[in-house]
Amino acid sequence: MQLENSFQVGASPDQVFAYLLDVNKIVGCVPGAELSEVVDPTTFKGKVKIKVGPITVAYSGTARISERNDADRQATLTAEGRETTGPGSARATAQMSVQTAGEGSLVQIVTEYHVAGRVAQFGRGVMEDVSKRLIKDMANCIQANLEGADEASDDVAAAVARSEQSHPPPPRAAQNISAFSLLLHVISVRLRRLFGRTSA
Repeated sequence: MQLENSFQVGASPDQVFAYLLDVNKIVGCVPGAELSEVVDPTTFKGKVKIKVGPITVAYSGTARISERNDADRQATLTAEGRETTGPGSARATAQMSVQTAGEGSLVQIVTEYHVAGRVAQFGRGVMEDVSKRLIKDMANCIQANLEGADEASDDVAAAVARSEQSHPPPPRAAQNISAFSLLLHVISVRLRRLFGRTSA
């Protein structure tokens, strides 16, 4: 079964793309998800709990970033897992792209998935509702976190500016006195005194 979802975020495409592929950040924006282990930069183990219709199902499995194109901001993710309390299983392949949209970004995700077990009894309509709900919650979380990061950066910059104003740079050091000019001054003073005494 294939599902298509999209959402907009008020942040630059590069920011959004990097956020989506940072597992330590994005896992906090996926409802019911829990990161268990980072195997390597592209492979992760974890758990996810979702509510489908009247039942709640938990899966434990592995996700991989199988393809990544930073220049075009496109990536392919694969995941597979098994129910933690039943014989069911699930696997999915998601193709993701991030494009410029106005002053923000448009994220498009196309997911091909297969499920077995209790979840398989639900039709496409129920699964679409579940995916839309998850995507909406994830988009709101990403938006809030990126806005929070920008505000924090602005606060730091403002604090630095205030600090520089309250602690102005030290005055420029006086110019070094030339040893040669000082010597000439001493000689001239002594000559004036000498000739002054002679004329007297």
